[in-house]
Amino acid sequence: MKIALKIDVDTYRGTREGVPRLIETLQRHQAGATFLFSLGPDHTGRAVRRAFRPGFMKKVSRTSVLEHYGIVTLLYGTLLPGPDIGVRCADILRSVRDAGFETGVHTWDHVKWQDGVAGADAAWTLDQMQRACDRYEQIFGERPHVHGAAGWQMNRHSYRLTQKMGFQYCSDTRGNQPFIPVINGELIVCPQLPTTLPTLDELIGVDDITVDNVADHLLRLSADGRASGHVYTLHAELEGMKLLPVFERLLDGWRNAGHELVSLHDYHKAFEPTTLPRHVVVDGEIAGRSGTLSLQKGEFLADAGI
Repeated sequence: MKIALKIDVDTYRGTREGVPRLIETLQRHQAGATFLFSLGPDHTGRAVRRAFRPGFMKKVSRTSVLEHYGIVTLLYGTLLPGPDIGVRCADILRSVRDAGFETGVHTWDHVKWQDGVAGADAAWTLDQMQRACDRYEQIFGERPHVHGAAGWQMNRHSYRLTQKMGFQYCSDTRGNQPFIPVINGELIVCPQLPTTLPTLDELIGVDDITVDNVADHLLRLSADGRASGHVYTLHAELEGMKLLPVFERLLDGWRNAGHELVSLHDYHKAFEPTTLPRHVVVDGEIAGRSGTLSLQKGEFLADAGI
């Protein structure tokens, strides 16, 4: 079974410290992966506004945000100016490509996207996605071909743009198998490769799951033998730093089980886009994460007029 490793890089610190550690770890385990970068300013400190969302403070207390992100990162965009990740870390980003890993776009401003995209209009959405794609091209000398939205947050305009901006495939959603998305009755001809497994920060601290046993729990979840395999999302700020030993246990466990650890590109190659099912995308909640996310719904039937 193929397990695609999708690495979300959210912050300046995660880029500077977590990414190099992940490169070394993945190479040592001979694992493929896709790194998706935040390419503009790090405004992590502004996420404090989410304190009023249901479940946010509970998640913060479970996953020790201060411990994983650091006090300096939590001040960016408030008491401290947010560093421009794409400018300061361009050499690190290119080192990922040079090490043989796939790279793509996560977002321009991570906090701004997560907090604003749900109610944003077409102009705002285009501005944010265009900034990220232009910066990517400045750094890598080519347009990006894969997009994975910050916080799995999207709107109908952003789905349309994944098609119009030429992305070959995207991983913006949570679900159970690759699919062609349908948004408000509109078919978006850009395949979605949804995250199929829960993330560490969604699991640790829930139902007696701890740092010590979370890897075993995830290995059990990923041993279901599904033909479409799995997409696992990790974070440079977590698995690339304090939770790196957990990630190493996952890599060892998946390898010992005979699974192939690949990038989204190699995962995508196993599917013929014309045969992928059409599925409606809806906003909904999942256990362990605050707020709403873009979720894969049921199959969109041919007699629905699409």
